[in-house]
Amino acid sequence: MIDLSRLAAMQIRDGIADHLFTAREVAEAALGRIGALDAQVHAFNQVTAELAYAAAGRIDDAVASDVVLPPLAGVPVGIKDNMNLVGTRTTCSSRILENYESAYNCTAVSRLLDAGAIPVGKCNMDEFAFGSSTENSAFGPTRNPWDLERVPGGSSGGSAAAVSAGMAAITLGSDTGGSIRQPGSLTGTVALKPTYGRVSRYGCVAFASSLDQIGPFAKTVEECALALNAISGKDPMDATSVNRPTEDFTAGLVDGVAGLRVGIVTDLLEAEGCDGVVQASVRAAAETFAALGAEVGEVELPSTAHGLSAYYIIGPAEASSNLARFDGIRYGHRVSGADDVLDLYMRSRAEGFGPETIRRVMLGTYALSAGYYDAYYGQAQKARTLIKRDFEAAFERYDVLLTPTSPTVAFKIGEKSSDPLAMYLSDIYTIPVNLAGNCAVSVPSGSCPASGLPIGLQIIGTHFDEATVLRAAAAFEEAVGFDTTPPLVREVR
Repeated sequence: MIDLSRLAAMQIRDGIADHLFTAREVAEAALGRIGALDAQVHAFNQVTAELAYAAAGRIDDAVASDVVLPPLAGVPVGIKDNMNLVGTRTTCSSRILENYESAYNCTAVSRLLDAGAIPVGKCNMDEFAFGSSTENSAFGPTRNPWDLERVPGGSSGGSAAAVSAGMAAITLGSDTGGSIRQPGSLTGTVALKPTYGRVSRYGCVAFASSLDQIGPFAKTVEECALALNAISGKDPMDATSVNRPTEDFTAGLVDGVAGLRVGIVTDLLEAEGCDGVVQASVRAAAETFAALGAEVGEVELPSTAHGLSAYYIIGPAEASSNLARFDGIRYGHRVSGADDVLDLYMRSRAEGFGPETIRRVMLGTYALSAGYYDAYYGQAQKARTLIKRDFEAAFERYDVLLTPTSPTVAFKIGEKSSDPLAMYLSDIYTIPVNLAGNCAVSVPSGSCPASGLPIGLQIIGTHFDEATVLRAAAAFEEAVGFDTTPPLVREVR
């Protein structure tokens, strides 16, 4: 049996091309690992064996015909369960969409499959992407492969855990306020949020349309770059996707960081609630960059202090609007025996939505209501503008910025679920990036000496400069050499 936890995406593709193994054997290995581990982890809501074998068959036919293989040929991938894929249910981990069958493909998913990827399943998530721990799923929590008593982060926790446990080489997540990068940090995976507009959002169920962005998880920076090559680009189905020349994001990964200007964001690093071990890890990372030849300095982003407050007005406001369509009329959960249409709406949504979804819809509806729009939503948008200007000023001095990804390592399941504010603070470092629309990656930077749990470093870039962010991350990754294999995987080898 092929051990996928030891193979990078490039090695899988090359192994298939060199006839070392077949794409079907890769699919069998991925599905076998899911069968062995996912009862403990619950990274997947749905396993798509039939789709995986069909895709693998097409790759093996191409090999037999001596056709040049696409860049991700035979690579097992997982898809967050808010992205449509024909032949699967797209549930958003919510009872209200529990039986919804995808009618079309998400553009990013189609592009990944066009690059030769093998879809092995739909990944668990916080319901409608509302959460930082994947405890809000209607189908049960995902567990962290580093410690099954701890969360993998969220809302893309299933996508992160699938890569961490070696059940998929690459997965897609969505990031509205940190939902790719924060679980990447907690699971020891590389997790990339592209610039807003770099990747089409068509076919991804919307949370907050001005903040959402699709991006990849992988074990290595190079694999993330390969995934971004596949999924990025203008899409006529998404007016917010930007028409920019196609780039090869792997081209500059070996160029190093000599002369690169790296800024440590000191006010974020020293924010209340950040563990000392996380702060020390970021400072050690800055020293690593200096040793590699980068010019390292300090910078402040004072307006980011308002980021959390602004986000929890803008995000719920947009969510309130986007989730209005789930009403029990056109599709989704619908109660029987309603007295009238208002009763139908209220009971269908009350039964279909979980507590966190209801909380955010109510917050957003309130912020948009008459008499409060200017006081809340309008003010939040002004704060967002100030945050964006702080980033613009910082990038006049620096090429990339460094912060923690998460203020803590993975916390225990149930530890913060009864305290929404404590949970919301998990995204204090990632939210400002979404508000400004910038790109950022979380890369493993070490582990907590006491627990052995991974710590993530966030590397932030200016708009559409993923190439520099990934180059910096690759140089850091090589210098640090962090072992991304969790104990669960070591036990089954």
